[in-house]
Amino acid sequence: MSNSIALAQKYLPMLDEIYQFASLTSPLDYNVVDYSGGNVVKIFKTSLQGLANYDRNSGFIDGSVTGSWETLTLNRDRARSFIIDRMDNDETLDQAFGSLAGEFIRTKVAPEIDAYRFATYASTSGISAATPATLTAATIIDAIDTAVLSMDENEVPCEGRILFITPANYSLLKKATAGMRFAPVSESDINTNIETYDGMRIIKVPQGRFKTAITLYDGSTSGQTDGGYVAASGAKDINFMIIHPSAVLQVPKHTLPRVFSPDENQKADAWKFDYRIYHDAFVLSNKLKGVYLHSKA
Repeated sequence: MSNSIALAQKYLPMLDEIYQFASLTSPLDYNVVDYSGGNVVKIFKTSLQGLANYDRNSGFIDGSVTGSWETLTLNRDRARSFIIDRMDNDETLDQAFGSLAGEFIRTKVAPEIDAYRFATYASTSGISAATPATLTAATIIDAIDTAVLSMDENEVPCEGRILFITPANYSLLKKATAGMRFAPVSESDINTNIETYDGMRIIKVPQGRFKTAITLYDGSTSGQTDGGYVAASGAKDINFMIIHPSAVLQVPKHTLPRVFSPDENQKADAWKFDYRIYHDAFVLSNKLKGVYLHSKA
């Protein structure tokens, strides 16, 4: 019994590591929130007055600092449960359960959360957005430079920006910049990757996770029993997004992977794996210009 429980405990940190590795939006985990109970979180915002004239007789003019808590409501509560018979797991040398749990996080949980976050940011009113267009090697540099200029003009901090881009558009960017880059390589080691562009970290996002809107399947309605998500009707493919982490709020308020060994499972002689995540994502109302969207026509 103790061996099964020890194995179950070992899986929990492993599953968290798999999520962090598979999630493309985890680098945007930046802001700290106050959990207020229920489905509400709060984030502190400040408003300051600008400079005033200094008077040599009376000195400084007092300024005021206004602080407020922005209240945000969480809306996404997602979960699944799986069972693996003890003998099925034993006969595969513990691979059946370990593979199931790991693959579920990597191929189902992380893609859905990424897709939900990107769609949420892309559909938020007030962010910066280009006229939708299909990019080519001849137009992609201008498109990204226009995005950078927009963020510069809106005084979004340069340091920390992240360029999220589809593999297809990343390939176009490599072609467009091929004559601008040179890195000495050996005859057996050719590397044409671009890790940063104008100081921005580049993260490639598969097109399946990069839509302006998605529909989450509830897992019980006919036609939705597979769960997961699909592109919403009328959704556009995203070409790229530039996001400053301070502009968004990602709230995984309750993330619970639970592993029950066959010795702990009261209903069956089987491993039981439960996964629940109660979360949401927001663009902060005072930092809307920290998100830039370029989508396809």
